[in-house]
Amino acid sequence: MPLVTRLSLFYVAIYLVIGVSLPYVATFLRARGLSGAEIGAVLAAPLLLKPFTGAALAVWADGFSLRRSPMILLAVAAACAYLAMLVAPGFWGLLVCWLLGATLFSTISPLIDVVTLRRARLDGFNYGLPRGSGSSAFIAANLAMGVVLTVLGAEVIVVWITVAALLTATAAFVLIPPERVHEEGEAPARRDRWKGLGSLLTDRVFVLAVVTAGLIQGAHGFYYSFSTILWRRQEIPEPMIGVLWGVGVAAEVGFMWFLEPWRRRVGPGRLLAMGAGAAVIRWTAYAFAPPLWALFPLQALHAFTFAASFLASLQLIERLTPPKSASAAQALNSAVSQGFTLGLATLASGPLFDALSVKGYWAMAALGAAGLCGALVLGRSARVKAGA
Repeated sequence: MPLVTRLSLFYVAIYLVIGVSLPYVATFLRARGLSGAEIGAVLAAPLLLKPFTGAALAVWADGFSLRRSPMILLAVAAACAYLAMLVAPGFWGLLVCWLLGATLFSTISPLIDVVTLRRARLDGFNYGLPRGSGSSAFIAANLAMGVVLTVLGAEVIVVWITVAALLTATAAFVLIPPERVHEEGEAPARRDRWKGLGSLLTDRVFVLAVVTAGLIQGAHGFYYSFSTILWRRQEIPEPMIGVLWGVGVAAEVGFMWFLEPWRRRVGPGRLLAMGAGAAVIRWTAYAFAPPLWALFPLQALHAFTFAASFLASLQLIERLTPPKSASAAQALNSAVSQGFTLGLATLASGPLFDALSVKGYWAMAALGAAGLCGALVLGRSARVKAGA
């Protein structure tokens, strides 16, 4: 089986989990009686801790001989934590289970990104092909769950993500090539691995790139947490909500699969700015509770608010860091963009939802505007221009 196909299937396994957990775990938590603020706290906990847990897990992962080994262990442990949510007692029990499961499972993505980016460069395939295959699985999973929830209770959400996490562990063993973490031989001592991580944090351009991407991605926090609930309030049917999520991810897939030549011409700096500008437009419009027909083109902006800024940040981080720090660099990028800033936005989203309902999207538009400022400053960096 060609390598690009094997990697694509592994991303599919990952996104069978994310395609249900991201849009629907709030529904499960709501069914367990949690308030908007409590849901926001549960969802935010693993994100807020990710700069610390992500860094620690990346250093831990770099101590293995093969890159796939920690992914297998992370997926199995996450499945156990997810399953425990079915019997977790109240707010604190659910918070602990979700914190463990989401923390462990979210670490898999930056680890496989390192493998895929490297092999895409060496073997000459488009990174967007396997990554876009994962997004396609996201669409299929959330559409399927939208239908399933019309006949089954919210507990099926947890059952699904548990089984899919175990499938991910199996896929890691079967599909990921036996790439060595350290080609030169033995893994460096843990102290040296932490030292390499520290050097990244003193690189101002690297930090600016990570923070800028984090602001743009963090602006999705209110959407990820409460869009499904808000659309229900607009009396949009459950299957149509799944379609709306699918439209956003379909736009993401189309961007990754078909716009690679254009993306390379534009360059990561300008692409990041485009993603930020789209975020300002998208979240400002959502604050006015647009009707169903208007939601479709706004969902298509996910191609820029997520996909463009995500790919731009991966490319920038790869260019700005040495190969020996690749895992730590991508883990830090994920920890901030898919972690800390998204976590702060998610934590704030609970009280915003309780107090302002749909107007909470205004705060997300402000984050997008801050990201746009960072992208414009980053675009003037000589190091970023040199890589274009």
